[in-house]
Amino acid sequence: MTKENHPVRTSRPKRKTQEMYLNIGPSHPAMHGIIRIITELEGETVKKAEIEIGYLHRAFEKDSEQVSWNGVMPYTDRLNYVSPLINNFGYCMAVEKLMGLQVPERGLYIRTIMSEISRLVDHLTCVGASAMELGAFTAFLYLMQIRDELYELIEDVTGARITNSFGRVGGVRADLTADFIPKSREKFKTAHRLIKEVDKLLTNNRIFYDRTRGIGIISAEDAQDWGITGPWLRSTGVAHDLREAEPYMMYDRVQFDIPYGEYGDNYDRYMVRMEEMRQSLRICEQCFDQIGEGSLSADIPPEYMESADLVDTAKSMKTAGLIDKEAALCPNLRGQEKHQIAAVSAASKASTLPPKAQCYSNIEGLMNHFMLVMDNWGVRPPMGEAYAAIEAPNGELGFYVVSDGRGKPYRVRCHPPCFPIMNALADVLQDGMVADIIATFGSVNMIGGELDR
Repeated sequence: MTKENHPVRTSRPKRKTQEMYLNIGPSHPAMHGIIRIITELEGETVKKAEIEIGYLHRAFEKDSEQVSWNGVMPYTDRLNYVSPLINNFGYCMAVEKLMGLQVPERGLYIRTIMSEISRLVDHLTCVGASAMELGAFTAFLYLMQIRDELYELIEDVTGARITNSFGRVGGVRADLTADFIPKSREKFKTAHRLIKEVDKLLTNNRIFYDRTRGIGIISAEDAQDWGITGPWLRSTGVAHDLREAEPYMMYDRVQFDIPYGEYGDNYDRYMVRMEEMRQSLRICEQCFDQIGEGSLSADIPPEYMESADLVDTAKSMKTAGLIDKEAALCPNLRGQEKHQIAAVSAASKASTLPPKAQCYSNIEGLMNHFMLVMDNWGVRPPMGEAYAAIEAPNGELGFYVVSDGRGKPYRVRCHPPCFPIMNALADVLQDGMVADIIATFGSVNMIGGELDR
């Protein structure tokens, strides 16, 4: 064929293109095994995303209607199971509002301290896991070291690291241990040091900055339209925090700042959480100064008897003077002595279990205990309804409770803070890169037990 007869290609042939559909999760490490994101991709760009939840639905609200009012406590532990103490106290506040109960001042201080330690643990988990998913494994190890030490503090007071069930309607289960405050101060020094180290590792790190700045943006208007609260809302420049807007517990007696961002992106959410950790440490330190060290005690130290001896003495009818004596409790029950219970729980026989010594030594205490734990008796709020909200690590955690006057809730509803964020996530991911999905989803700090309930 001669050159003159050779066909000349004047333009490239048109190629037929089509979008690619990609499932991210639920069998994906970053999706916690319980979230499915169905993406429509054009190359590496997310043209559309659909979020599917509900893989961990546990029927929290229906289960809560089958047990006593205090029996709901273990179920609240398993909402946001990274910071369960905050869930405990939020639920208790709703029931106390319904009953008109006033928690003693020391009990409120204990709730405030334990809530802020829980907030620290939650933010450490979120920042550490999110950084690790972007390759910053050293930061993860530093933050997990702090978290483990804080879990030790929680375990000292509640007897458990995660599923604490420490809240009680009218107060808390037990007082602080004698060495809790000095031990906490020492661990807080480590926390300050390691948070500073992570700040040096991440905040001005070029790779981390480029992977988070300008990614996962949401405007203040959109965040409020979706009903988003917490760090996601504050990252947009809206400094809304229930601890300041509607003070509860002892937040009106301490000084703290509310960090907020400007752009509403992943980097701002990281910065908000980093500063909130420092503020939580600051709040705890102020509470330590105000509550004083050690446990409240009577002017005359009580006379202690071994629990078994106390019971045997009462059985043999030698009850004279027993009511003034304290039982030497085993480690998992300490902090529930008579003088401590009066300091941390409301003085209400209708809601507060009597001190263990009274159960062992007199019939009134035994009957009161029995009636509060007996099925269909227990705490019996008057007929009515109440809603209470608390500033959880992810935002506003609310509980709506309805009573028909019986010993179990007629209705319990939970408003989880990460639910509206997950509703908005599809819009946030749209037009972003597929590689940024993990970073944005990590900034949600989604906890399946809270989201699906």
